Amino acid sequence: MTLDEAQQRVDAWIRTYGVRYFSELTNMAVLTEEVGELARIMARRYGDQSFKPGENADSLPEELADVLWVLICIANQTGVNLTAALEASFEKKTGRDSTRHLQNPKLR
Repeated sequence: MTLDEAQQRVDAWIRTYGVRYFSELTNMAVLTEEVGELARIMARRYGDQSFKPGENADSLPEELADVLWVLICIANQTGVNLTAALEASFEKKTGRDSTRHLQNPKLR
């Protein structure tokens, strides 16, 4: 699935099952909540915290997908084409960072 297809599918799902988008500000709060859930998994799986009894240690894909879903919702409702935005980000990062990290001995 491409980013364009993902944006179209999320929009179709919202209009069919979700009735309407939440407000932009509500979706920003939901995105923050979802990133927090992702952070919890990352801290336990790759950091120093331990999973609590009953926590799902295998929920990383689900939490990443939840973050992407809400991000797509925000892009859709604000008129952002994520494919074009990502392409522009690649260009910006390549122009700015194409040799920057090669000079850092910590990264070799």
